[in-house]
Amino acid sequence: MENITSSPRFRRQAVTPDEAARRILERLSPLAAETVPLAEAWDRHLAEPFAAPYGYPPFRRAMMDGYAVRAADLPAKAGEEPALLEVLENLPAGAVPGVPVGPGQASRIMTGAMMPEGADTVVMLEMTELETHGGKTCVRIAKPVPKGRNVAEAGSEIQAGRPLFSAGRRIGAGETALLAAFGQASVAVTRRPRVGVISTGSELLDVDMPPEPGKIRDTNTWMLAGLIRRAGGVPAVYRRAPDRREEVLERLRRALAECDLVLTTGGVSVGDSDVMADLIGSGAEGGEMLFNKVAMRPGSPTSAAVWDGKLLLALSGNPGACFVGFHLFAAPAIRKLLGCAAVRPPAVRARLMEPHAKADAYTRFVRSRLIFENGEVWVRPTGADQSSLMITMAGADCLAVIPPLKEPLQRGDWVTALVLRETEDEPI
Repeated sequence: MENITSSPRFRRQAVTPDEAARRILERLSPLAAETVPLAEAWDRHLAEPFAAPYGYPPFRRAMMDGYAVRAADLPAKAGEEPALLEVLENLPAGAVPGVPVGPGQASRIMTGAMMPEGADTVVMLEMTELETHGGKTCVRIAKPVPKGRNVAEAGSEIQAGRPLFSAGRRIGAGETALLAAFGQASVAVTRRPRVGVISTGSELLDVDMPPEPGKIRDTNTWMLAGLIRRAGGVPAVYRRAPDRREEVLERLRRALAECDLVLTTGGVSVGDSDVMADLIGSGAEGGEMLFNKVAMRPGSPTSAAVWDGKLLLALSGNPGACFVGFHLFAAPAIRKLLGCAAVRPPAVRARLMEPHAKADAYTRFVRSRLIFENGEVWVRPTGADQSSLMITMAGADCLAVIPPLKEPLQRGDWVTALVLRETEDEPI
């Protein structure tokens, strides 16, 4: 009789979570660029750095409604004789001044309008009075105003050539506004990675199937599809596979041919039907195993390999462990393919809101929620720390990192929390 312990799923050497992530990320490179209209660039990632092609604003402009004047014509201090200036023209935003402002003259100007030559200051409308003298419209200004007040000089906000965004920068509100300001009607962005999702397990039912004894509905496929979208990828969902080697291989071959990255869920533990554990561990189909065990909980059987030049990441079938594995390994992989500068989850220090007494030789990643209370950051588990639980994923916005423990952690002890915000480029 064959010794089952000779199977690759029983021959595992655990690597640390950091080492597992390192092995994954070093095998990935950003995908090629594609050009999209600015209207479609929101939430995409720049494929190349962007610098200001010219200074902004591109011309001297008024920052207030009022009058464009020469500061030298105004009273030097309060109490002096008011200035009485002839009004030459009215300049709404978008107008080009027709005449320069000379001594004893002013032009009515609106916020954002181009400053006329000769004027160096804008006096707020509230500080002025209109009068008529000799058939001419004049403005009376009784208070001094410093030279340059309420005027934005050309290039005062952004100098020409200033680097604005590095490659990999996510395009959000501010980025969109600046790209539009500099006339970028189309933008070079990194192609979104196509991420295959294959759930394995003979016990699984499709989501629209009626319940059957001993069966459960496939939840991981749809959870992963949503997380992939949130991380910036495009999910490609393949038909779930029963625990039969040839059927799993058929799905894998197709997904690897069509996708940039493939995620599987289930079949990575030591059970008799855990097909993925044997496929990855044996180097089947010419694949190169990166690791087949991670010193973490939940999800220690999480495995990874490179097949046909593509990364294959095998996540646990337990929903909670699948959720944790995605955030630790799959989301950073997607961000690496997008060319993001920061690919790992941002980390913050937080105080435990509840004691943690569970001793473990492995690092635990506890589904939790950040709480801001009395000027401090606290972290509270969303429920019992079991890999099979789905309810603890609802509302979880971080993973509390509990290092290997010899002594229980108490309320108020400090831990690291990994923030689950895949579309953020920088830590909060």
